Parts: sequence; C-alpha cells; structure tokens
Amino acid sequence: MKPALLLIKDALKIFIIFTACTLLFYFGLRAMHAEYQDYHRYDPPEGRAVKVFNQEDQDWMERLSIFFRLGE
Repeated sequence: MKPALLLIKDALKIFIIFTACTLLFYFGLRAMHAEYQDYHRYDPPEGRAVKVFNQEDQDWMERLSIFFRLGE
C-alpha cells in the first residue's frame, strides 16, 4: 500500500511541474506575440531614401536568359 501511495505522490508532483512549465511557456509566447504584433518591419522609408531596385521593361527572352544564368 505504501509504495502505491508514493508512486501516486510522485506522479502528481510530475504532473504539477509539467502543468506549471506548460503554462509558463504558453504565457511567455503570448507575451512575445503581444510585444511584436504591432511591429512593422516594412514601413516605407523616411527621409532621403533612395530606391534601390529599378525594374526596366525587359523583353521576356532577356528575362528568361537572366533567370537561367543567375538562377534568379
């Protein structure tokens, strides 16, 4: 009878620790999500920004050639 109670007690301890760690992880992820939810990485540039990529009208054969050469 005694070993069965010790087994149940140990199982209950492990269950409580597992539940506490799971809740800590869950609420940590929620806090990180709330922190970065309104973070806009791709806002338009401000100030004297210069456009880097200027796509010209290219013929489709030229574009296909670039694709095969560069693996673009």
